[in-house]
Amino acid sequence: MRILVFGRVGQLGTALVELLGPLHETVFLDQPEIDLSKPDSVFAHVHEHAPDLVVNAAAYTAVDKAETEPDLADAINARAPGAMALACAGAKIPLVHYSTDYVFDGSASAPYRESAPVSPQSVYGRGKLAGEQAVAQATDQHVILRTAWLYSHVGHNFLKTMLRLAADGKPVRVVGDQIGSPTYAWDLAQASVAVVEALAQGRDDVYGIFHATNAGVTSWHGFAERIFDLAGYDDVELVAISTDEYPTPAPRPAYSVLCCERLQEAFGVTLPEWPDALARCIARL
Repeated sequence: MRILVFGRVGQLGTALVELLGPLHETVFLDQPEIDLSKPDSVFAHVHEHAPDLVVNAAAYTAVDKAETEPDLADAINARAPGAMALACAGAKIPLVHYSTDYVFDGSASAPYRESAPVSPQSVYGRGKLAGEQAVAQATDQHVILRTAWLYSHVGHNFLKTMLRLAADGKPVRVVGDQIGSPTYAWDLAQASVAVVEALAQGRDDVYGIFHATNAGVTSWHGFAERIFDLAGYDDVELVAISTDEYPTPAPRPAYSVLCCERLQEAFGVTLPEWPDALARCIARL
């Protein structure tokens, strides 16, 4: 199968290079080869590479910065995926796209199913939802994987930030009233491989939106606590604070837990428990 992947150097793109790349004839594109702030450029790339499948692992992920760069965030997170979907529809090939828990308002008290009402509260969330809608409107042959709290041993993320703060030897204040499921980019990539294999087999019963996070639930404070424990920082003064004590330009969902049963039912995939994933990630640092 010939696969065109938009996004190579980010957390997910790097994982896909390692896990998906050896399995198929795969072309990875990233800056400077592509500029998703100019969505119309997508059509030329799809035409040039003539893939059997397109995967969009690229995104504008600076959640707070998006509040002051709404046009750029919208171009990359909404209009570019829409262009990819139109190009895929024209070529009669599937598209795999990634979205986020930020499409929800975070007011739930039970894990969000794919059919739950959406109500994004930030520029980033609204852009990602618009991307979902543009993809679904352009082609029925789409798989959208919503994930949350993504981290990796590469790139900039919460894990790397916590390890840097721990090394500074100062007290670390972390929000304790936001709940979610930390998700290791390599496990999300492994789930993506299962999706690709299903599509390669010609299955047409696996299109739609699916939730994909590591199993289990914690807070950002609990996540930090486990990071320090696994990394051997037993002398860090870790302080739990409230969201109100750590204001950000973009509001964060208070509850980001996603129900992933549909992913298991369709693809036979259940991502491992988040502490197991974190241990494997830290072992690679």
